[in-house]
Amino acid sequence: MQPFKPHKLPIKELNWVEFIPYLGNARDRLAKFDGLLQGIPNPRVLLSPLTTKEAVLSSKIEGTQATLEEVLKYEANHSASQEKTEDIKEVLNYRQALMYAIDCLDKRPLSERLIKEVHKILLKDVRSNTGILGEFRDGQVFIGKDGTTIEAASFVPPKATDIPKYFKEFEKYLHYDEKDPLIQLAIIHAQFEIIHPFWDGNGRVGRILMPLFLFYKKVLTTPMFYLSEHFELNRTEYYAKLKGISKKNDWDSWIIYFLNAVAIQSEINSQKAKLIHNLYNKKKEEISQTTKSKYSFKVLDFIFSYPIFNSSQFYKITRIKGTTAKDLIKKIEKNKIIKLVQKGSGKRANIYLFPELLSITES
Repeated sequence: MQPFKPHKLPIKELNWVEFIPYLGNARDRLAKFDGLLQGIPNPRVLLSPLTTKEAVLSSKIEGTQATLEEVLKYEANHSASQEKTEDIKEVLNYRQALMYAIDCLDKRPLSERLIKEVHKILLKDVRSNTGILGEFRDGQVFIGKDGTTIEAASFVPPKATDIPKYFKEFEKYLHYDEKDPLIQLAIIHAQFEIIHPFWDGNGRVGRILMPLFLFYKKVLTTPMFYLSEHFELNRTEYYAKLKGISKKNDWDSWIIYFLNAVAIQSEINSQKAKLIHNLYNKKKEEISQTTKSKYSFKVLDFIFSYPIFNSSQFYKITRIKGTTAKDLIKKIEKNKIIKLVQKGSGKRANIYLFPELLSITES
């Protein structure tokens, strides 16, 4: 099988009329989700568990087996089997790469340089690390079942020597004024996976790009819209629609699939954002009444950022001193806001869990 030659951007032959009903639905639901984000105080803090879940699900598409709870527990006590630890590291790298890129967008545009920096963080010190971090591949890859030869591969991405040319065109399209940014994003995601610029991590980098692009294009006021949950639940169709582009030049079916994914996931994300926001307001009142402390807001923001945590983390991150910090933890545990899940011993700190937030995030 010969390496695939990506279609030139922008794509000329698209059935824009056919997209209209799907596009209207997707834009409407995404706008409602963004409206919710605008009404949430500090959404990056409140919805940080959803960011971690995105990292879990996007990594799961590529074969990792770590769950959200396992990742959060690992952050609290750094205890897991060697195999699970490797999976967890990949998830944590994903989250770090995503947050790094979000911070960069305040100062810099989306670019080849930023994408390479994201890749470098994503694969740092993990088993899939090929030793070429933040650089385009310099050899041929192909996609197929384990043991498949290139002749029997399901897809052969472009030659390595052609990547700079195709990526320059791709980068230019990131800044192109397309008729609609959601359809543009569908094309960007597919084209990135088709070019397959890196030895590894292409799927994850491609999914990280999605909220960044929507924020960059001012479709979102906060870059916190994640699609990996839908892609993971519909993994077979996800890959089949992408494959349809290279096999049959079928961009229309992929774009319709993508717009449906945006609409469905926007609704799910909106429901979760509402539940988390309502829980935040409820716990704000409870923690204030329970602790009667000037630190009640610090406590509140901490448990929403770290729904599984150890007491040492609480002291370090909140910067609440000594007996005051211990007393605050005791009070919110006694009031059943948090739950002790592992008693500390020796140098090991107690580990606590915020069950209501985890229940929403994992649903």
